[in-house]
Amino acid sequence: MTNTFIALECVDFTLPDGTPLFSQLNETFDTRRTGLVGRNGVGKSVLSQILAGQIQPSSGRCTRSGSTWYLAQQIDYPAEATVAHLAGVQPTIDALDRIEMGSVSEDDFDIVGHHWDIRQQLQLELEKSGLGHLDASTPVSQLSGGEAMRVSLVGAWLSEADFLILDEPSNHIDSTWRQTLINQLQRWSGGLLVVSHDRELLGSMQRIVELSSLGLSHYGGNYSFYAQQKAQETQNALQLLEQRKRERLREQKALREQKERLEKRQSRGNRQGREANQANILLGGQKQRSEASAGKLNQQHLAAQALLDKRVQEAANQVDENATIVVHALAVNSPSKRRVAELQNVQLPFVANFPSPLNLTITAQQRIGIVGNNGCGKSTLVKVLAGQIQPLSGESRVSHGHAWLDQHLTNLDPERTVLEQMLDANRSAGEADLRMRLAQLGLDADKIQTASGLLSGGERLKAALACVLYADPTPQLLLLDEPSNHLDLPSIQALEAMLCRYQGALVVVSHDAVFLQNLNLTDRLTLTEDGWHLRAWGLS
Repeated sequence: MTNTFIALECVDFTLPDGTPLFSQLNETFDTRRTGLVGRNGVGKSVLSQILAGQIQPSSGRCTRSGSTWYLAQQIDYPAEATVAHLAGVQPTIDALDRIEMGSVSEDDFDIVGHHWDIRQQLQLELEKSGLGHLDASTPVSQLSGGEAMRVSLVGAWLSEADFLILDEPSNHIDSTWRQTLINQLQRWSGGLLVVSHDRELLGSMQRIVELSSLGLSHYGGNYSFYAQQKAQETQNALQLLEQRKRERLREQKALREQKERLEKRQSRGNRQGREANQANILLGGQKQRSEASAGKLNQQHLAAQALLDKRVQEAANQVDENATIVVHALAVNSPSKRRVAELQNVQLPFVANFPSPLNLTITAQQRIGIVGNNGCGKSTLVKVLAGQIQPLSGESRVSHGHAWLDQHLTNLDPERTVLEQMLDANRSAGEADLRMRLAQLGLDADKIQTASGLLSGGERLKAALACVLYADPTPQLLLLDEPSNHLDLPSIQALEAMLCRYQGALVVVSHDAVFLQNLNLTDRLTLTEDGWHLRAWGLS
């Protein structure tokens, strides 16, 4: 394992439409636990697929010293797929079945290898991951998002790969199993690359590699170290750029003044020559010398200007071209005691062994974080509040001025462009204003004119957030189910800042402990064995 590595040599990748995604990437990934970070759309998932051998670079070379196991960000399987498919062991089980039925094919024996107890190994790992109620034949369609991710991770542990490449492995996993995942990765002795925006998970890494418009940059520490170094680098680069711009202005002013002095001397000399009645031949020679001097000075000025522009451009090249992500504050004026939602004796559907009916009153400016393990009913509760589903019993009353964003982004039509859907959500704002807001979220003119289903996971989430947050009228109650999933770190931080300034009522479901802690929540709603409990956020 000590020699396990994946190396990139001058790797370029160009999108099918001819757009270059990244170029001249050089880096070596070894057995140090490495986190890969970067803005949405910069190419992290594409790069991880190149590293895993799933796709080939447009040019350059990627070399590996051993086998790799790749976990994709989006887990897409046909309806008939099973847990064994998701864990990547179905081919081995199929070969074992054929051998047990009498097959003597060498291919079958090669597929099985030494994994004669693969069924038992799978079941043991499922039990270790809290999934003992599943087996190899359980349909994937019956799994929650968190369960599907944990089954996929079971496949990683069973793979015996030399190198794991995991793209957003903590998405949809509750806080308990996130910590289990962190512990498992810390015990992993092979190569490891984790693509993530999860600050808690990145905090357990040994180094961070960032993919940006500048290429790949590596930092020899965890997320906290990276954040400090990155902030200092950005500040230094911006300061150098401003310094070079000021130097250019000073030099340009000096060049103009020098040119003006020469022109004044020429004008004065010509006037004195005429007043002294000098011969035309003498005046002509003096004029030629003056024009030659002015031409030489002009060439010097052009060369100096080009050098100044080059110095400014060199400084600008050190600044990541991605603009700061901005999420506009939402203006909500509502008395703090006004009731915006109420649940009376509500029994939630789809939740097994629900302990007791739920009674909940939400007032304006109340900020509630719903926490709990996968499958306890958090998303179902938010859907009932949003009026998307009806409770089994009881009554749900919610003000009309609410907005809902679910994990699957069902408010976004994959066939329509982002701009079309934004214009539908807010007919009072002008198109130019909406374009500006989308651009400040990191969605450029090309992205907003693209069918939303063709965008990356993070870009789709930004588009869905925009349609919810910038709707007209401004929602009095925000119902957000895992709103930070797939967002890049700058976007998460911008969303945190906006939600902190939001003056309406907020109900948010998240497994991201850092995200929740940064929202200035007032209350925590938790499900225990004896029912739901609402407590002040600071209380356990």
